[in-house]
Amino acid sequence: MCLLHRPRCDYGTGIAAPLYFRHESSLEHDTGPHPEGPGRIPAIEREMERLDWLGYERREAPEVPMAALTAVHPLGYVEQIRRIAESGGGSLDPDTVMSLGSYRAALHAAGGACALVEALVRGEAPTGFCGLRPPGHHAEPAQAMGFCLFDNVAVATRHALDSLGLERVFILDWDVHHGNGTNDVFHSSPEVLFASIHQSPLYPGTGPLSDVGSGPGQGYTINLPVPPCSGEDVWLPLVEHVVVPAARAFDPQLILVSAGFDAHAADPLAMCELQASSFRHMALHVRALALELGVPFGAVLEGGYDLSALSESVAATLEGFSEGGEPPSFAPDALTFRAAAHVGRFWPVDVSSPSAG
Repeated sequence: MCLLHRPRCDYGTGIAAPLYFRHESSLEHDTGPHPEGPGRIPAIEREMERLDWLGYERREAPEVPMAALTAVHPLGYVEQIRRIAESGGGSLDPDTVMSLGSYRAALHAAGGACALVEALVRGEAPTGFCGLRPPGHHAEPAQAMGFCLFDNVAVATRHALDSLGLERVFILDWDVHHGNGTNDVFHSSPEVLFASIHQSPLYPGTGPLSDVGSGPGQGYTINLPVPPCSGEDVWLPLVEHVVVPAARAFDPQLILVSAGFDAHAADPLAMCELQASSFRHMALHVRALALELGVPFGAVLEGGYDLSALSESVAATLEGFSEGGEPPSFAPDALTFRAAAHVGRFWPVDVSSPSAG
């Protein structure tokens, strides 16, 4: 099927409900006493149930088509993950754990992301979310790492480009850890604009401002590291004054968010200071950009390890996606000016200098 035209989006008309993809296999990925545990999913779903699911239509996430998965991850690697699960699991590295149910859960996590993209591109809904695990943005094509087995958002993006007729996809990664896997998958591709805001220094130690992509993809990678203790007064100006203008100029046909919630002040694995409302503010910027461009948008769950902060932040994000509102404006700070000057070599990012007032 070829859909080179922009997907039709009936925002705010009541024609289509936003979508929420889930699957029970997410609970079968048993990591033991580990921050990325199966309890994350019930915590999110209890909060969504309390809010009557915010009007989101729940759908079962299918298994990923093998052709879509192997467009990002070599078949030999996929088979390795399957064999490890079938043998009972084990530790792949000091951070990444598998169990008997991990392979099935990972197939549905990647499959849910693909199904979300298919639904968005076909105009079935204007927005949606994948509440699935394991997360994905650290997974390299042939290497599991950072709690991740398959790079769900990368697989879905590649699927949109290869099988759904799209030519340009924008990915915003707001997980507090740099999405090194997604960064590397699309490092040389001008089909994908990848922007990541992340704490540095922090695991995995990648994503400097100077990493802008390579070859024909030079300029299509935007890395925006922020220091520990950064709050929304640091994160939100980067979204408003750097990420959104660059994405607008890129003119994507689809917007995806690698939505980690571990930049929350309560999260135990990082030192940023966002609140649930901060994620709603970022969601409003994403929605406003999508509305302006007339394109669908959605998000895929990544990190977030304090269960209360995670559930509240997911709900705040999904409320922002579906209900909208005016995104707040934050004045650029010194970090934003520096980032804008760097990104401005490739994209029309125009932020007045501090001396100009």
